[in-house]
Amino acid sequence: MNRNLWTLLFSILSATLIVLSACAPASTPTPVHWSYEGEEGPAHWGELSPEFATCSAGKSQSPIDISNPNPQDLANLVFHYQPSKINILNNGHTIQVNYDAGSYIELDGVRYDLLQFHFHSPSEHSINGELVEAELHLVHKNADGNLAVVGILINAGAENAAFKTTWDNLPSQAGPVQQVGAEVDAAAMLPVQQATYRYNGSLTTPPCSEGVKWNVMTEPIEMSGTQLAAFTSIFEGNNRPTQPLDGRTLIEDTTP
Repeated sequence: MNRNLWTLLFSILSATLIVLSACAPASTPTPVHWSYEGEEGPAHWGELSPEFATCSAGKSQSPIDISNPNPQDLANLVFHYQPSKINILNNGHTIQVNYDAGSYIELDGVRYDLLQFHFHSPSEHSINGELVEAELHLVHKNADGNLAVVGILINAGAENAAFKTTWDNLPSQAGPVQQVGAEVDAAAMLPVQQATYRYNGSLTTPPCSEGVKWNVMTEPIEMSGTQLAAFTSIFEGNNRPTQPLDGRTLIEDTTP
């Protein structure tokens, strides 16, 4: 075989390999691992990935210590919750229930749809420097993609029937969403008095994105010691430390 033919064949083979490489599916990036302790804990989140930089560089971070709020008469937060099937998962950081479509809140006249709720123990927000046993976060999104979270502090006390069906199905190991044959009603989780502390903050987990409207209920709810222990046997210490207020306005709605 002459040299020109070899050159032609080599060129064809090279072009074929380039085409095949271009058509090959892109590899899926490995998620950056983070945790609540050690070298991958909250103090280092901003160093783990460029996508997490806001965790350390942000100036509107959550959670915060709630103290000396400014009292104001705000438009009430309006809840439009209905029951949902329990779509539950252990995502490696908390227990999360993905909520069926149709439930939402009205915040300053804007609709935010309820996406999911999850838990932290102990609480992430503190009141005058004091944490409580746990905190429930109800995560919402509006049509523009902006987030609003309702936080509810949880004290040890009486058994809370609103969480029974969820607690009956707590997954102890990380894994995909499990659909169970039961329902949960987020409306039943709310305290009787529905006044809130409000401020602009962030996600409390990486990437710590800012622009989140936080609404922390001024009145806590209760769970029994047995209920709290069922959660802390799976997750304990999954709370980010409080972050500086950095000049932000913290408001207490005085008219529920």
